[in-house]
Amino acid sequence: MDIKEYFARISYRGSHNKLDLATMSDIFLHHIQAVPFENLSIHCGERIELDLEATYNKIVRKKRGGWCMENNYLLSWVLKTLGYDVTLLGAKVYVPELDAYPDEIDHLLLLVELGGKSYIVDGGFGMAYQLWQPMELISGTDQPQAPGVFRFQEEGGAWYLEKVKRKQWVLDPSTPTSQNVESEVCRRIYLFTLQSRDIEEFRGCNAHLQTAPDSLFVTKSICSLQTADGIRALVGWKLTEIKYNYRDNMDLVEITILADEEIEKTLKEKFNITLDKKLVPVNTSRLSLF
Repeated sequence: MDIKEYFARISYRGSHNKLDLATMSDIFLHHIQAVPFENLSIHCGERIELDLEATYNKIVRKKRGGWCMENNYLLSWVLKTLGYDVTLLGAKVYVPELDAYPDEIDHLLLLVELGGKSYIVDGGFGMAYQLWQPMELISGTDQPQAPGVFRFQEEGGAWYLEKVKRKQWVLDPSTPTSQNVESEVCRRIYLFTLQSRDIEEFRGCNAHLQTAPDSLFVTKSICSLQTADGIRALVGWKLTEIKYNYRDNMDLVEITILADEEIEKTLKEKFNITLDKKLVPVNTSRLSLF
């Protein structure tokens, strides 16, 4: 594993000699705009391994993406290699349709201590709730970013991440949307504590999420990528492209339903992904990702 090869993969040509917030933020933005959040391996008959070298080979050499335990594990290696103080944390992702958090952790994120402050670095959430910058770990303060306004709320040692939702202008209003989700003003994203985690603690979660019949990642094939001004996401056969803040506090949403024969070409052209095995798209869950 070589840090220069990783920088080439994310097209990062900036300095990395300074251990400061600007450098970390720049590397982070390059990562999320080059490396998709995706679970396509599950739907190609492949297993997602919780192994750093395997993840490096997949994302850096094969130019694939990954889910949280791949993206953030790789990012932890990158930041540690550069000299940052990095701790693995575990989170529980909010399920809006159930208005609940799971019992066990199902998300990996990073805590970085820098200049006497703490930052959450999470390059593995994807979709419209992906952070574009590291967030300072402070409670009750709005932290505006391109995707919207994020904030943390701390209660009794538990930290909650939430995002204020913007209105959306959908080009094809006939596309069905979930009413309860559409009416949300603020979306909870996940909760976490500052308990340090070891990667071994995620092995059960990594296995469960790619095998359990009711897992979101089993019931949906997902590939999303942050762009210069928004995101694009392919879930099953539905391609959604969002342009952030197209008008004041309004996001432009364009949805296209693809035919089977368009999937492979779309992955290549929109996400720069070429798969080794044939993808079997799926979207049988009603859980909303937007």
